[in-house]
Amino acid sequence: MPQFYLPGPWESQKPNTLSPEAAHHLRVRRIQVGEAFPVFDGKGQVAQAKLLSLSGKTGQVELSAMQTDTHRETPYAITLAQGLAGGDKMDWIVEKAVETGTQIIAPLQCERSILKLTRSSDLERAQKRVTHWEAIVQAACEQCDRTVFASIEPIQTFENYLKASPQATLKLLLSPDAKQTMHSVLIDQDPQDIVLMIGPEGGHSPEEEEAAQAAGYQIVSLGERVLRTETAGIVAITTVHSIWNPEMQNRLK
Repeated sequence: MPQFYLPGPWESQKPNTLSPEAAHHLRVRRIQVGEAFPVFDGKGQVAQAKLLSLSGKTGQVELSAMQTDTHRETPYAITLAQGLAGGDKMDWIVEKAVETGTQIIAPLQCERSILKLTRSSDLERAQKRVTHWEAIVQAACEQCDRTVFASIEPIQTFENYLKASPQATLKLLLSPDAKQTMHSVLIDQDPQDIVLMIGPEGGHSPEEEEAAQAAGYQIVSLGERVLRTETAGIVAITTVHSIWNPEMQNRLK
């Protein structure tokens, strides 16, 4: 049975009230009064919930076996700095980034971005997009059993993101024209927090690549083929895990 999001704080000895959204999900899943199902709070807490009542737009559950469970989170944090993509591509990118283990998603308006959302007149529209993506994060975590929500940063320009200087020391910008491969960089590095920067449709401009290099980014490629923007980030995230996770397992033995 899939897990359900139940916002905290939780009460262990008292009935917990369901949000209208959670109550709706339980109805869709045909959960009956008396049935138990797993819940999580998006911050690493999990529990078993027993449905006590379900009426109107709400209901109540009783929680047991509350504990912290973050075993699906990696010891290194991946930030996906994604150039804004048009249409519904960003929805797909957010969903798959969560499923593959990204902890932070930073949507960036780049020079070649079709979608423009950083003008003062676009603030309300931009916030609605972020709220929409946060809902996708929740749904993706419910589906893939992650217990910690990935965070969505506010939409910002490429230039402002570089000035913010993310804490990760390993920062990679993906470009099909790079001479250095991503694999060759990762294989020589210990697992650590990492930023993966992906361009929008058409990639980053030469000026953006130059600015990123000046800010400490290495320009790397994923191989011989040119990938779409909605594909490149997911492949890059998976590449990080395929190289670093076996190494982490060996160190824990």
